[in-house]
Amino acid sequence: MAKQTKTNAMRMLETAGVAYTQHEYDCADGAIDGVSVAKKTGQDPDRVFKTLVTAGASGGHYVFVIPVAAELDLKKAARSVGEKSVAMLPLAQLTAVTGYVRGGCSPVGMKKAFATRLDETAVLFETVLVSGGRRGLQVELAPDDLLGACGGEYADLTR
Repeated sequence: MAKQTKTNAMRMLETAGVAYTQHEYDCADGAIDGVSVAKKTGQDPDRVFKTLVTAGASGGHYVFVIPVAAELDLKKAARSVGEKSVAMLPLAQLTAVTGYVRGGCSPVGMKKAFATRLDETAVLFETVLVSGGRRGLQVELAPDDLLGACGGEYADLTR
């Protein structure tokens, strides 16, 4: 098997001195939803988090990281970042805004630093998994380390 190059997210974690474990999975079948990723990596879906990018009423962008089986509560999300409202970023804009593709969007290493909120349920676990910056790659790290790496905060984000 060919050696995989490090992603921007992995490089940023290493630069920050954050310990992480890499988990690769086969995504050739096109299944990139979070619950499928949890199954493919043999992880509890409550510990696997997805990265959602939104646009606020003011025009700013915000990142929300929630368990893969959960649904983002847009009102709670907006309150957590001091916005009147937020809406999901159209998929066609994801790469231009973040530098990442759907199914490989990591909260760490985006093109710009955005206000980031991690669902408060993350504190229930010693480690959580998030995208490592490409399809087929997850990184496992402590929730506090994740927040430190992306300058985020904990918040109540789900329904």
